[in-house]
Amino acid sequence: MRGFYLSTGRLLRTATLTCAVVLATAPATLAAGSNGSTGSQSLWAPTTATVTNAVVSRPTTGGGYHQPFPVPGGCGPGTFNANHSESDIAVMPGTDILEGSSKFFFENLSSFYNFYVGGYTIDGLTGSHHDSIVQGYDCTTVGTQAMPPSWTNTTDPNVDFDTQGRVYQTMLPFNAFWTNLHPNGEITVSFSDDGLNWTTGNGGNALEQVPNESSFSFNFEDKQWVAVNHFAGSRFRDHVYAVWDLGNSAGNAVEVREATSRDRGLTFAPAQTVGSASVDQRRNAFPIDVVSPDGSVYIAWSNVGTTHHATTDFFVARSTDDAQNFTTPVQAATTTQIGNAEFNTPLLNTTFRDGVPMGFAASPDFPGHLYMAYENWTGTDYDVDFVQSTDFGKTWSSPIKVNDNVDAAGVPTDQWQPQVAVGPGGAVAVGFYDRRAACPNDPSILRGTLPNGAPYSDVGKTNFCINLSVQALKDSGTTAGAGPVGANIRDSNFTWDPQQPGLAVTSSGTADLQTLGGLGQMACSSHNDPCSTSFIGDYFGIAVSGNNIYTLSVSTHYPSNVKADDGSTLFYQQEVLGTISRASVGTGF
Repeated sequence: MRGFYLSTGRLLRTATLTCAVVLATAPATLAAGSNGSTGSQSLWAPTTATVTNAVVSRPTTGGGYHQPFPVPGGCGPGTFNANHSESDIAVMPGTDILEGSSKFFFENLSSFYNFYVGGYTIDGLTGSHHDSIVQGYDCTTVGTQAMPPSWTNTTDPNVDFDTQGRVYQTMLPFNAFWTNLHPNGEITVSFSDDGLNWTTGNGGNALEQVPNESSFSFNFEDKQWVAVNHFAGSRFRDHVYAVWDLGNSAGNAVEVREATSRDRGLTFAPAQTVGSASVDQRRNAFPIDVVSPDGSVYIAWSNVGTTHHATTDFFVARSTDDAQNFTTPVQAATTTQIGNAEFNTPLLNTTFRDGVPMGFAASPDFPGHLYMAYENWTGTDYDVDFVQSTDFGKTWSSPIKVNDNVDAAGVPTDQWQPQVAVGPGGAVAVGFYDRRAACPNDPSILRGTLPNGAPYSDVGKTNFCINLSVQALKDSGTTAGAGPVGANIRDSNFTWDPQQPGLAVTSSGTADLQTLGGLGQMACSSHNDPCSTSFIGDYFGIAVSGNNIYTLSVSTHYPSNVKADDGSTLFYQQEVLGTISRASVGTGF
């Protein structure tokens, strides 16, 4: 734990859900769950797993742009006491020290996509934690209004540790494209030795910058990720691998880009293209890189077609020489989506957009064992499928369905946006958002009066409100790979409403039921008010230690300390740490 410390003066608010019933023997295929009463725990099959939830996001301060449409010179000190959307989480190897990261929305400007990335340093065993904005990208931490080095936003959280306790995050600072500021953005890497103070790596220089373009011309970096070789015996120990995608000026092709640091983030080699602008379709996007204990670096990405093209293919490339050269990409799976997530396609019934369609991980115990989960549109709803490789990504298994819900006739429900994590002892965990439970009659479920005077309520709606589910799997190192341990576990203690805070879904569009300073408070990807396409994040975080499965995901169940203009409580998206005891999951996990 060198370099990392935690204040023990602040404990997390914690709610515990324990189901003390006997766990059935793990079946050969993923088990079907009980369809019990609407909105209740019985919608998930019985389990011995113990689950705790704790809110880790809290109000903080920092610099930001105070205008709905940022203007040069408009940055200054302010508060981050609103939505906390989208997250990632990593565990320091051999410990239960966690670093999470998410978007922190600024002041009352959530509906205008106004945020910076911040971090959460958490002791998973004691519950102590602290939050901070990643420094080095706004006027208050770089000391100037000039853009750059000041930027209107940073986005797409991602984190990973090295063997010495340093945590890294590939950053995407950008200038608000809805006001057509220049330059558009750049890729950097920041690192921290204490979780509070962040340094921009590579000598403060960008790994790549698009200097003279705006997002209106579709020439921009996006969806960056980081992986670190944290295997103590590897000859590439503590090498840092940053990946991202890069759009071209025509808006119809994306390359996967990669850059490597071999001195713990101080410098990076020049960026290279790993995935060309086309594999079998037109666009490569959403790269995720991972490191295997033999030192191999794998990069997986989505390969998609034109706007609203339904088919997405997933490719994986491998490097055995410290990311200097990569193999020809191998197709791991193919899936169908509702349109294309990059183009703000919302899920049915609600306004929030879909996000990254797959998760990817490599076993820390068995070189060449790789795991991928992805969403699959059945024609009526989303399911989560799982494939794996035990031969270094050369071949991939047939898909199996991960979610075990049994929907009522005529009431399909979505399970989507899966993430995959691995831990010691062959542990694999697949987490996913889950709409199998109807919206409960709970104070946090949106209700109120529409502008036309009609009453409005989300209570009782189906395929609408959200939980988080987790499926545990165990890999014993054979060619069979990972197999399920028990059934889906409900990881969220409370079902939450994605239309909070205060955005009603009506037949004629959307309406703000709450405002703050006259502005709607929904986290919005379309930077308008009322919000037309909302945002719960394009992904969430999951990690596995020797003791626990950890998730970091959003929920609107927990009330904020902020009151709307009418005096009502705002239920912002908060980041919730979910903890599942590995010992409680099942024998051997």
